[in-house]
Amino acid sequence: MRFHVDGWDPTYGSSVENAENGISDSTAKVTTHIELAPADWKPISPSQVSTPGAVLFVDGVRRVEARIWIEQPPSTEPGAHSGNRARHALMALCASYAAGTVCCCPDHGAHLLSIDYRRGLFTTATNALDVPTAAGTYKAHITPDDQDQNLAVLLSTALQGQLADLEVLVATHARTALTDHGVPEGSDLLVVDGPLRGRTHLPRALGFIKSHRTAYLPPDLHAMISTLAPGERSPLFLMGTSWVRHAWYLRLPCTPGAPWAGVVRLECAADIPIHDAVELANLSQAILPRYASIEYKDTRAPQNLVPVAGLERELRRHLGNPILLSRALRVASAS
Repeated sequence: MRFHVDGWDPTYGSSVENAENGISDSTAKVTTHIELAPADWKPISPSQVSTPGAVLFVDGVRRVEARIWIEQPPSTEPGAHSGNRARHALMALCASYAAGTVCCCPDHGAHLLSIDYRRGLFTTATNALDVPTAAGTYKAHITPDDQDQNLAVLLSTALQGQLADLEVLVATHARTALTDHGVPEGSDLLVVDGPLRGRTHLPRALGFIKSHRTAYLPPDLHAMISTLAPGERSPLFLMGTSWVRHAWYLRLPCTPGAPWAGVVRLECAADIPIHDAVELANLSQAILPRYASIEYKDTRAPQNLVPVAGLERELRRHLGNPILLSRALRVASAS
């Protein structure tokens, strides 16, 4: 019996999420003749590209510090007596989140360029207020209730939206700071860890997706992805779900093993010229493999790029001690 061990730490799931049943089929609208006709699809080898003046890696982390319950005003339903009016409470999340940017440039090497962190209260309770604590204030973010969606998912989505906005903010600040690095304006490449949704307006930006849940391509083209050699990529395709983007697959250098070992999906904006999208794809396969992580150093190698792994550690440090934060919330609730 031959088998391969998935190098990813099981606590992070798997690089192929639906491992029991294979990658599930997608309902996304996919256009495959963007760069090559489907009949001509084949792995694309690296080509000569102009090296960017700097590569910026953007990432964010989040942590739920506590689930709390916000008491609601007594019911004013007709017939309810003042002495026994029903009271109820709505669940909410108190969370910390942070985003930052690592710059890799010739003059300064890899270094932290920008970082910001926030604390937030996420709820559907319209009477929610900011929660001040000894460890900082949790700013209230009130989300419209949706009876058709699970409340925990609704609040988690609201938290993710705030984190995405913070990532855009730190990326913008990072590009402003590049003027002090001697990097010519417009010569940098921005790599966002995760989908590019909500950030496609950022110029020269790539979304970097580490794991795979869905097969977006037709079966014959999907099968081709497992034949990619390290450094090779697939042709571009246009993918439309609730938003549209150009996408392609790339295999990073890795130990031979599972068919999709080291495969990542890259995204860029759909509204840029095809030539520019192809140029970004060529740039990704020339630049990103040099930042691939190594198994004995990272439990999500090679997909968890070295600058991103370092940035994640620094961001989690900025979130603070979860025990102290939990204690501060308990003290605030009792006051």
